[in-house]
Amino acid sequence: MRAIKEELGDNDDDEDDVAALERKMQSAGMPSNIWKHAQRELRRLKKMQPQQPGYNSSRVYLELLADLPWQNTSEELELDLKAAKEQLDSDHYGLVKVKQRIIEYLAVRKLKPDARGPVLCFVGPPGVGKTSLASSIASALGRKFVRISLGGVKDEADIRGHRRTYIGSMPGRLIEGLKRVAVCNPVMLLDEIDKTGVDVRGDPASALLEVLDPEQNRTFNDHYLNVPFDLSKVVFVATANRVQPIPPPLLDRMEVIELPGYTPEEKLKIAMRHLIPRVLDQHGLSSEFLQIPEDMVKLVIQRYTREAGVRNLERNLAALARAAAVRVAEQEPAVPLSKDVHQLGSPLLENRLADADGGEVEMEPPRFDDRETAERVASPGVSVGLVWTTFGGEVQFVEATAMVGNGELHLTGQLGDVIKESAQIALTWVRARAADLNLAASEDINLLEGRDIHIHFPAGAVPKDGPSAGVTLVTALVSLFSQRRVRADTAMTGEITLRGLVLPVGGVKDKILAAHRYGIKRVILPERNLKDLVEVPAAVLANLEVLLAKRMEDVLEQAFEGGCPWRLGSKL
Repeated sequence: MRAIKEELGDNDDDEDDVAALERKMQSAGMPSNIWKHAQRELRRLKKMQPQQPGYNSSRVYLELLADLPWQNTSEELELDLKAAKEQLDSDHYGLVKVKQRIIEYLAVRKLKPDARGPVLCFVGPPGVGKTSLASSIASALGRKFVRISLGGVKDEADIRGHRRTYIGSMPGRLIEGLKRVAVCNPVMLLDEIDKTGVDVRGDPASALLEVLDPEQNRTFNDHYLNVPFDLSKVVFVATANRVQPIPPPLLDRMEVIELPGYTPEEKLKIAMRHLIPRVLDQHGLSSEFLQIPEDMVKLVIQRYTREAGVRNLERNLAALARAAAVRVAEQEPAVPLSKDVHQLGSPLLENRLADADGGEVEMEPPRFDDRETAERVASPGVSVGLVWTTFGGEVQFVEATAMVGNGELHLTGQLGDVIKESAQIALTWVRARAADLNLAASEDINLLEGRDIHIHFPAGAVPKDGPSAGVTLVTALVSLFSQRRVRADTAMTGEITLRGLVLPVGGVKDKILAAHRYGIKRVILPERNLKDLVEVPAAVLANLEVLLAKRMEDVLEQAFEGGCPWRLGSKL
């Protein structure tokens, strides 16, 4: 055969490649059982002709076995906790408890390098620094960092790989990630773990159970590899926007660390220390061409952004940088923004920021102002609630109105089943207590006689669900029937029972931060949520009056000027 090839002029490139592949496999450091499996595959490959159908797939498989870091680890430097803490502080402002938990995690790794530590799962709204925290952990440990995006993944094969019997089969994302970083002990970020889906191709979240279980991942079996791979040396970190979509068995394998969002004061520090230098660098500018004083950043935070994270803040600062870049590119003088920001009116001098030299930078009209709540609660039948979303806490207005009808209840605003039931409970409670609240002269009078009630949750395009709007719904209905306005400086949250008990709700820290961003001065919380106030920054609590309620009467007492409507009736 060799003589015939030489006569035909064929070279031995394929044989040389197979020999090189064999040498590469020998130096890969495979465990003995896997090396035996690889040798069998190699013997099959040597017997095959390059033209045979299975030749290329067998060769690609062996190349993957040779490329995987079976024993190759990144050299870890002596872990310096003080240096790690300084790095975390330089990379992230605030997040004191989160950084303390990371330092504790690193301390355990230092004392026991082979410890089976928990899988940290950072949960919070977009733009609060979840991914960058994982990167900081990798830097502190001196390990390589690999990010696996799980958003929208619905195929189990993305985790476990395809079987080699399929055309176009390939290994899963975890094995591909390890091949890419070429070490078996990286910090692996499982990004957006709450956004995996389920369809006919399997359940990726269930496939992750083996990956994140320290008892099982020593022998992780990728379907493409078809041999066990040890994942126990990988430090797994996960991120999610919310906990609810994560299956309970998977959530049980992780330690949830919440990042609820930043206060305006924290946003200011982040902008001055991190965002402005980065924005200037991204736009080819320096502080000589664009100076953004603290007062200007405060204005942007208060009037242009009301988010939990800082992404929109960075986008608004980037808009200023782009305007300055145009002037610099046109070789005009430098653009120092005016420090006399307090002189700028609501329209921002006809939508422009002007400096003393006459230079102007285009700016959009403000998106928010402090008068919004007062204007929307100016008439009876409107109350202010606090809700939790994947983007952090939000202020939710509830509007109720009455009209001629047949005693029906109409609900609008893209509402889920739970919030619809809360509205029914709220109306039932108000009707049952109508006489006690002086909304009706006697218990025999039907509040809905000859009229319908319509309750609306703006914004109508945003889906809403959950039980925490119960007290807000009751307050809006009492305001409507008593024709008394709810206090504009007060927001509330809590679930209500048919007996009028106020039950605790979740996301308290996010909701209080949202109230603070909106300029709310008083917040009504369920009494059993008192323990959650420990998580709220002291600077925020100092600017808010937190009122605790055990029963619905306590809420109404605090929500109206001069107390509950029945007190007003008793004085007459």
